[in-house]
Amino acid sequence: MKTYFPFTLAFLFFLLSFTAFSVAQETPAQEEPPKTFVIIKNDGNRFMGEILFQDAREVLIKTEEMGEVYIPRHEIREIREAQADDFKKPGEFTPAEIFATRYFITTNGLPVEKGETYMLMSLLGPDFQFGVSDNLGLGVLTTWIGTPVVGSVKYSIPINDELSTGVGLLLGTGSWTWPDFALALPYGVLTWGDRTKNINLSFGYGGITYKVDDHTYNSSSGSITTNRRRENEGSFLISLAGMAKLGRSISFVFDSFIVPRTGTYEESEYYYEYNEVTEEYSEGYQTVTRKRHGIAIFLPGLRFQTNPNSAFQFGFAGVRAEGETLGIPFPMVQWFRKL
Repeated sequence: MKTYFPFTLAFLFFLLSFTAFSVAQETPAQEEPPKTFVIIKNDGNRFMGEILFQDAREVLIKTEEMGEVYIPRHEIREIREAQADDFKKPGEFTPAEIFATRYFITTNGLPVEKGETYMLMSLLGPDFQFGVSDNLGLGVLTTWIGTPVVGSVKYSIPINDELSTGVGLLLGTGSWTWPDFALALPYGVLTWGDRTKNINLSFGYGGITYKVDDHTYNSSSGSITTNRRRENEGSFLISLAGMAKLGRSISFVFDSFIVPRTGTYEESEYYYEYNEVTEEYSEGYQTVTRKRHGIAIFLPGLRFQTNPNSAFQFGFAGVRAEGETLGIPFPMVQWFRKL
């Protein structure tokens, strides 16, 4: 019995090892989770999910929101693997803000991508923006009555993934209601962040020109002579703005517009007064010098984007002027629509 004990022990060890090996062979290896890709179309629409099939004609992607979607190849601008910044939290995708180049009033250093066009409507009027190239955008804005009409151009300069800068110019005219009026605003912007969260500093110098009437009263004849002259005014402009996505369809937006107090200006003023010494009344126009008062507008609000092609935002403005702070009782309402 002792002779066969080592052999029996070796046989049992072999049997157990073989059984364990067999079990290990029969246990299927865990498959790696499928990779998540982002597809950006020429019109700016974005799809995110697992690519199930692709060939020279089309790509089939499985998205969480829309299920399986076929996208023709000629409509695709970019296909890339999703990065960490594309996820608000693990497993949840937060779309990049396609209208992230704008706040309420000002713009930033992020470009309107090539081929993208959108319209921003407010109670005052429409604003159209066009992506001419990867870093160059053109636009035009006006009121619902067509005055003034302002054209815009902006060239964006990406520095790295977190920092962008840019330069731009606004040129406008008073159009048909005020043809003597014109404005020009060259500006620069510095933006830290991306299309889901950013903060922006804008600075520029705005100038306007228009014609005014100078009145001269002739006391002997009792007549008033009117002469037209051109008036030019200008001031530095500063803005601090930013936005941050709070979820899949809601963003916090803050904007400001600051005109510092600088210098004085002159204007013609009518007067009518009684002289107690001569007991006579006198009237006429005189030139008076006035101080310029600075003004600051602050606009916090929320933006709701329920689909890739449109968004809605509203906020309430506060105004600081002449040493007083006032709240505007009605909201600033705007609609974004991709064209």
